[in-house]
Amino acid sequence: MKDYIYKRVLEVAEYIYNTKATVRQAAKVFGVSKSTIHKDITDRLEKIDNGLAQDIKEVLEYNKAERHVRGGESTRRKYLKSKISNQ
Repeated sequence: MKDYIYKRVLEVAEYIYNTKATVRQAAKVFGVSKSTIHKDITDRLEKIDNGLAQDIKEVLEYNKAERHVRGGESTRRKYLKSKISNQ
């Protein structure tokens, strides 16, 4: 694994662990794709630090469980905004 990838994997993992960020949020912060972040924290991180990989897995599972709530809230805000602008 190249040094810059190794460094990015650890930085992304620390960021997600400390902020409980989603894959999408981390991708935006680090300027890479969601696919890259996902591969970094599911495949590459296990080879670097298995303990941290397990911690990150718990954060990802929590975010996945909460996904429907976030989506519903986003939709609610969208329709409230369009309702206000139509008045």
